[in-house]
Amino acid sequence: MRLNGLDGQYTQVLVNSKPIFSALNSVYGLEQIPVSIIDRVEVVRGGGSALFGSNAIAGTVNVITKEPINNTWEVNTNFAAIKGKTADRSVNVNGSIVSEDLMSGITVYGMYRDRNAYDANDDGFSEITKLTNNSLGAKAFLKPNNNSKIGLDFTAIREYRRGGDRINLAPQFTDVTEELDHNTIFSGVNYELYNDARTNSFSTYISVQHTDRDSYYGGLGGGRTATDSIKANNAFGTTTDLAVVAGAKFSHNFKNEDVFTAGAEYQHNNTEDAMPGYERLIDQKVNSYGLYAQYEWKPIDVFTALVGARLDRIDVDGFYTIQAIERNSDVEQTEISPRITLLYDITKDLQFRGGYARGFRAPQAFNEDLHVSSVGGEQRFVILSEDLESEYSNAYTASLNFTKDFNKTQTNFLLEGFYTTLKNPFTIVSTGTSLPIGSVLEETRNGAGAYVAGANFEFTVSPSSKLYFQAGGTIQKSVYKKDQVLFEAEASNTAERDVVVDEFVRSPNAYGFLNANWQFIEPVRLDLTGTYTGSMITPHVISDSGFMELKDTPDFFDLTAKLTYHFDPIENFHVELSGGVQNIFDSYQDDFDRGVTRDSDYIYGPNLPRTFFVGLRFGDF
Repeated sequence: MRLNGLDGQYTQVLVNSKPIFSALNSVYGLEQIPVSIIDRVEVVRGGGSALFGSNAIAGTVNVITKEPINNTWEVNTNFAAIKGKTADRSVNVNGSIVSEDLMSGITVYGMYRDRNAYDANDDGFSEITKLTNNSLGAKAFLKPNNNSKIGLDFTAIREYRRGGDRINLAPQFTDVTEELDHNTIFSGVNYELYNDARTNSFSTYISVQHTDRDSYYGGLGGGRTATDSIKANNAFGTTTDLAVVAGAKFSHNFKNEDVFTAGAEYQHNNTEDAMPGYERLIDQKVNSYGLYAQYEWKPIDVFTALVGARLDRIDVDGFYTIQAIERNSDVEQTEISPRITLLYDITKDLQFRGGYARGFRAPQAFNEDLHVSSVGGEQRFVILSEDLESEYSNAYTASLNFTKDFNKTQTNFLLEGFYTTLKNPFTIVSTGTSLPIGSVLEETRNGAGAYVAGANFEFTVSPSSKLYFQAGGTIQKSVYKKDQVLFEAEASNTAERDVVVDEFVRSPNAYGFLNANWQFIEPVRLDLTGTYTGSMITPHVISDSGFMELKDTPDFFDLTAKLTYHFDPIENFHVELSGGVQNIFDSYQDDFDRGVTRDSDYIYGPNLPRTFFVGLRFGDF
């Protein structure tokens, strides 16, 4: 994800408006949600709402799952051929039952996905992992009366991923393997209460996520020398992860349309990640207590102000070790984050919006610290540096939104500017240091400061209900205030030198998208989706020397076309046949590293090459 020039760690990811993704699950979390249960995805750029946490600086992404509304069922199956040769199969099943008085209902869903590993350059090592996912869940509601509602949800996920060489062998007998076996359970309950006039609303909720993960990050067992065999057997690990979110919220709507909202939220995350063979341990407990309040003030019809603040107390108790190196994070920090959004209707068709949001992140292990990469046949481990300080951000946004209908043609144009300052930004630095048991050390350090500035634009036109087109883009610049070290040369190695940058890596200065839907005859619809990713600087560790170089990547345009045919063979039974091509122009990276000493992080651009797919959907939907 990338919003307002910032990557995913500055975006708050929510499921049904709750921040249930922990650091571990956010690595693959969005990909694990069955597509068939998603009702919509709400994306809001900017962090002007006090209801969301301190990470909501670039914006929020809220995945809303389907509510049981009426009696329906459907089966959706898809088959894709990556580059025309590697299979990716999936089946989604869901059904809903709602009582005749609409006071109770339940949706049950399941997903199965099986994807083979894909080797892009025929060197025997995968660029896309083997994936097997089994998910089963339910979402239900019960209304004790017309003014209250109880909601329940439950999801169980079993996911297996395997990448590297010789996928059919046990991982310790290969040269490079990443193998992850997740068992995850999400569960939650919420209660909503309203008065008769619907001017007061109260809600309370609790959600729990628990994951057990068996992992293997290693290799070099293919040669079976004594030293390599020891390294290969060191790479097994286990992870347990518990996340709890509980909260309550109260809202009051005044007669003049003003709205007051206040609430409290508690988040707990307990993560233990152990790899005994490498003497590596992450043992971290994070408790966060939040109070928030905001007021939506509408003194006149053309002006609205959303003013609020969030008080967060965060306690981090973390112990991190890799072989002889130990770090601790003992943080007790209280921060207040003001938020404001102003909305003014300049004319009936032209609207101005401006906002400010402050945020912070306390020193702790985040998602990528739990994901181990390899280079030169050795594993790269990330550890917090000593005296790591909290990161702070201040984000400013301003936009003009023009909406006008020309006869039956609906149009919309948005132009938005953003400017975000970062103090003590967390940056991963490769130290170039090799540890005794054969691994490379990287540290999370504070940068000297940075800013991200740019503009977004979006254009939408819809001449009729059968034709819709939307396109948008971002032009931005992410700059460190002082040169930032990415690779720190060892003092004893005179052949190496520090690698420094003055702008963010893996951050394209231009990127964009397009969506188009055209129902050119009644049962047939054509969908086009495209993403453009501009050139960016990407670090590449040269496997032979261990030295880091900076590469300017090419730009990419990933266009997908999907054709859907809908027909009803009998009453209340619908069928959809679909097919198409993802990444039509095969805009894909062509310089992957090769062999056992590959830099596994040297991957950029679209996640799939040209891929052909067909689908079948049927049911009463």
